[in-house]
Amino acid sequence: MAEHSKSEMKEDEDLPALKATTPEERKRAFGVLFVCLLSLGMGQSLFFAVLPPIARELGMSEFETTMIFSLSALLWTLTSAFWGTRSDLVGRKPIILMGLIGFGVSTLGFALVVMVGLWGWVSLALMFPLLISVRAIFGTFGSGTMPAAQAYVADRTSRAERASGVASIGAAFGMGTVVGPGFAAALATFHILAPFFAVSALAFGGAFFIWLLLPERTTPRKKLAEKQKQRRRLKLTDPRVLPWLVLGVVLSLGQSITMQLVAFFYMDTFNVEGDEATQLVSVGLMAMAMATIFAQMVLIQRFDLSVQFLLRVGAAVMIGSFGLLIVANSYGMFVSSLALAGVGFGLLRPGLMAGASLSVSPRDQGAIAGLIGSTAATGHILNPFIGVPLLEVMPQAPFMLAMGLMVIILLMAMFHPVVRRIQANVEEDEDADLHPH
Repeated sequence: MAEHSKSEMKEDEDLPALKATTPEERKRAFGVLFVCLLSLGMGQSLFFAVLPPIARELGMSEFETTMIFSLSALLWTLTSAFWGTRSDLVGRKPIILMGLIGFGVSTLGFALVVMVGLWGWVSLALMFPLLISVRAIFGTFGSGTMPAAQAYVADRTSRAERASGVASIGAAFGMGTVVGPGFAAALATFHILAPFFAVSALAFGGAFFIWLLLPERTTPRKKLAEKQKQRRRLKLTDPRVLPWLVLGVVLSLGQSITMQLVAFFYMDTFNVEGDEATQLVSVGLMAMAMATIFAQMVLIQRFDLSVQFLLRVGAAVMIGSFGLLIVANSYGMFVSSLALAGVGFGLLRPGLMAGASLSVSPRDQGAIAGLIGSTAATGHILNPFIGVPLLEVMPQAPFMLAMGLMVIILLMAMFHPVVRRIQANVEEDEDADLHPH
């Protein structure tokens, strides 16, 4: 173990230093990242709010609708770890740029395909594979933005600052989900596809400002490439990594059940369809996203919450939120349950990201961010085969499963040795990052 630690330390000494930045430059860089991730969040939430009514109007089933997300998510899972590791080599900025442009192209293409479908220019048999294809662009290239952005922040924060730092990244995405449903509801009054065109424009604009304003580290890439080829890669079976991957998959399935099926749940439970369903569900999703922002921007930032607190309390809150949703018999209870879920997710995701980041050395920040990012998409892959069949049995059944998943997270946070040990290491010196636990 000692020899392995010395080897890691020597490799890390050979890694290039970050480009020196002033506090003002760092603040500006984080601000640019925040705005760009905001557009990503907007795009995701408007897809979940707007697509179900569109899909029913086009004659697509719930399974077909969720499969559009699932196949894209599969590509996300397969590529996220690659782009995260790649950002350790070529830098964070190029990968962030690539992801934003891929997201913009995918969103614009999706809107155009749906438009010609609504006009009746293509059949459903042709439109379905077209929608999958344009969404696959996001799954393949858009998967690089989040892990590279998280690694960018990890590069520039201490261990003690890590939870609040990665929470700010999650808050940016979460704030986008706040704006997204309201944005969709407002623009849907003009045309149901207008939000997609607007968000794609924001993605392209964000990529331009990333290219123009985001400071990047300077490094002799050829020398770094040789060092990266020689060093050990972070493995899925690494005991520092595996429990966080399990937590990521479980959390992802719970989130995908909520995001993908809550609109169908509301329509089936309260017998509401079309534009009215879009607007009412959008309000619920907005309440959830606002609660997420409150947890990440107020609770975590102000009270400096530990990884243990984030995981345990977040899981307990989620158990309560799913319980309330299952018994909901009014619109008020429906919105309240989603708001409570927002608090839970707002605590759980930063806890997962910070815990994983603190478990590995500085040289592996892109790699671990990519691995955790890949788990975020696994729920979308599994949901059509788990959540959708349960929805057909009973609208409440998928959320009963989600409640059980949150129990698993709570038990792991309380009893798994790797997860429990992270809290004691938060205040250690930065050099502790160089030693595996």
